[in-house]
Amino acid sequence: MPVQERPAIPGEPLLTGRIREAASRDVLGHAVVLSGREDLTEAARFMAAAHQCRGGDRPCGACPDCRKVFRDIHPDVVTVRDPEHKNISVEVLRGVVADASILPNEGRRKVYIFPDCGLLDSKAQNVLLKVVEDGPPHAAFIFCAANSAVLLPTIRSRITEWKMSPPGEAAAPRDERAIRLCEVICSGKAPEVAAFCAGLEGGRITRDELKELLSNSRDLLAAALAAACTGQGDALAVRFAGQMGKYKLSTAVESLGGFIRQCNYNIGVGHLLGALAVELI
Repeated sequence: MPVQERPAIPGEPLLTGRIREAASRDVLGHAVVLSGREDLTEAARFMAAAHQCRGGDRPCGACPDCRKVFRDIHPDVVTVRDPEHKNISVEVLRGVVADASILPNEGRRKVYIFPDCGLLDSKAQNVLLKVVEDGPPHAAFIFCAANSAVLLPTIRSRITEWKMSPPGEAAAPRDERAIRLCEVICSGKAPEVAAFCAGLEGGRITRDELKELLSNSRDLLAAALAAACTGQGDALAVRFAGQMGKYKLSTAVESLGGFIRQCNYNIGVGHLLGALAVELI
């Protein structure tokens, strides 16, 4: 009997590796936004399978839950649509909120996929705010958006963003400051961390610039984490993977994600950088 090939997100080996690694530690998160180019729903289905999978190396693609998710017939994976209206109506979303309180039929969790966040206006998003912020532990929400900015700041501050690889990523210029921050994190040396953060504050970096820097740094370390898990990646990812290892990389990725979310609040950049230096040290 031929060995079944493991499922993967087409053209996304790094994101595939990141999701598998997070699933292995049960830290996929109850609410995420997948942002970037096309095939976001394919990535969302892969993540939904990782939530439901009862096999090894989640998603395994072989267990009954995985097979149902990939065939789009799993009773506990709901793609939220509203064919009767141009945008998804408040009534449909209230139904999602009510349904989320009910235990899964047969899966590990109830997973709700929103294939196009451009169809969620501000009133609709506010209906979801409470369940996204403090929903039941058996419910997970996966938002898909070409640009996560279509989501309200109140929503974005409560969810984790997972980015798809941009077209032509290999040819894209590197963010040198993000590389330097990753190098400082890899070094683990308190003086280097403190000096780097002080330099950013002295350079009068804005909150938006800091958020972009942290996001780019997190993506670099996430690529290194995927390289550590799969053995595949570019030279920079492989170097960081060798310097830090899986545990330190996953901790750094989660930590940077927390500070990225804090950048959505009205917190002084100096306070953010001070807290970041303490966290990284």
